[in-house]
Amino acid sequence: MESDEAARDREVARVYARTCGPLIGLLTVMGGSAADAEEVAQDAFVKLLDHWEKVQDYEDIDGWLRIVAVRLLISRSRRRQVATLGLARLRAGHDSSVAPPPSETRLDVVDALAGLPVGHRAVVLLHHVHDLSIAEVAALLRLPAGTVKSRLSRARAALTPLLADPDPITNGATRD
Repeated sequence: MESDEAARDREVARVYARTCGPLIGLLTVMGGSAADAEEVAQDAFVKLLDHWEKVQDYEDIDGWLRIVAVRLLISRSRRRQVATLGLARLRAGHDSSVAPPPSETRLDVVDALAGLPVGHRAVVLLHHVHDLSIAEVAALLRLPAGTVKSRLSRARAALTPLLADPDPITNGATRD
């Protein structure tokens, strides 16, 4: 007879094998760093173990894990932004007008996404890559649907010039 702990470990190992790679991929694109993504994914799996008694009965354990990981990444990013802003203000003598240097005009998708605030990046990836509806993204991130729509709109507006096709033939222009 298998112990409860051994059964839990076996089932969590199955969840891990099924979800770890895709979860780290999502977090890497969202956060811009594979190391951070791996650490956040690890933290999410620790939370899964901590809450297994409750989560094991959920219909979508993978979704629960994704929600936890995305929220952990957003929290980590916000803490890092606050620390970076505080450091920049200290260096500039409390001048809040310090702006980062302008970015390159041509960026690939990952670099373009990295330029978005993490909240906007999360909405874009969850909606367009993970094919979640506006309502599902809103529920996952605990945001009003209008906020999700606004973030999608702003993210698309920010990404469009960065990802515009410089070739007029493939960009919809007609030949003479």
